[in-house]
Amino acid sequence: MENEGAKVFWQGLKPKLKAERWILGLSIVLAVLAALAGIHVLAVFAFWLVLAAALLKRSAPSAEPLPEAAPRIVEARTDALVPALNALDMPVLVIGADETVLFQNTAAEKAFGTIPPESYLSARVRSPGILDMVRETIATGKVNQIEHSERLPSDAVYVVRVAPADIGGETLGGRVFLLTYRDISQTRRIDRMRSDFVANASHELRTPLASLRGFIETLAGPARNDLKAQEKFFGIMHEQVTRMSRLVDDLLSLSRLELKSHIAPEDAVDLVPLLGHVRDSLQPLASDLDVTISLEVPEEPVFVQGDRDELIEVFENLIENACKYGQEGKKVDVRLTGSGGQAEVTVTDHGPGIPAEHVPRITERFYRVNVEASRSKKGTGLGLAIVKHILTRHRARLLIHSEVGKGTVFTVRF
Repeated sequence: MENEGAKVFWQGLKPKLKAERWILGLSIVLAVLAALAGIHVLAVFAFWLVLAAALLKRSAPSAEPLPEAAPRIVEARTDALVPALNALDMPVLVIGADETVLFQNTAAEKAFGTIPPESYLSARVRSPGILDMVRETIATGKVNQIEHSERLPSDAVYVVRVAPADIGGETLGGRVFLLTYRDISQTRRIDRMRSDFVANASHELRTPLASLRGFIETLAGPARNDLKAQEKFFGIMHEQVTRMSRLVDDLLSLSRLELKSHIAPEDAVDLVPLLGHVRDSLQPLASDLDVTISLEVPEEPVFVQGDRDELIEVFENLIENACKYGQEGKKVDVRLTGSGGQAEVTVTDHGPGIPAEHVPRITERFYRVNVEASRSKKGTGLGLAIVKHILTRHRARLLIHSEVGKGTVFTVRF
């Protein structure tokens, strides 16, 4: 460093000495003449030394710093840090070595509210696990992370990570620690849905299989020669096999829909004849349940982009459910409105309705408002889940409005 400083000094001094060379030369000549004239040599030397010192001072580089071509690296790093942290979609807190919050990014403000600068972390974060993790990292300088769950304002699961960082600059200054929250709520929710799905599917298949096994053992044993019991048991076994077949078909339908959910259908489908076909195909079921299906459609065609077979499945599910679960109202109203690619189909029953707490969940797989009623009506618990997946692929919405004692309205909006 000293060699470099000397080098810089002489590089700055050379042009100055070159500019003053005639003064230095003249002073040397005067000093020699003074010595020849009998003036004391020491006096001449002292005069020349003073003159040279004055020239050196005049020629020395200025003590003021040279203007910089660019900001210092540290300052540039700090200036870029704040907008970079604000651009992240995950909450980030910058913590000082004294456990105070020096900065929070925009995502952290949205998630946890505004934290005043210089607030202690323990005053805003109540999780002992997070606080202990931060203190350990401050003490050891090692990166740590834990999984943390929030209950308010809504259920959320985060991977919380703390790591040391040398930032510098006046804004955040020196050695700090970054506390980040990575939201894995959706991943956990999908894992839970997957495990619930496997458990529910296993349960739904186990029940008819257990019934079949029991009936087969009975027919092979005590009822071997009982024709009346055999006739009864064979009828029940046929119902159970049919139920398993419907369940497997619905599971396969869901799997197919999930594979192509990102691909929107491109065919033009006229909803007027399609709804007429669905009404006619469900007429025998409605007659058995003593329910009338009323269909109201416009005279002109109503085209939407879609897959005809999938849309038939949607409206068969909705109208069949309305007939079965709204049987008490004796009537199901189906109404189509719209034109030019905009369409809306409403399916209204006048049955007992659905309690408000169940409405947000009835499109989940295997979710039932009344398990016994659903099984008695031969439902698999997957019909509305299939409807939701099909409409998602068609970029359409399913709206549900229900009042207990007044009935339920399902609206499909394209």
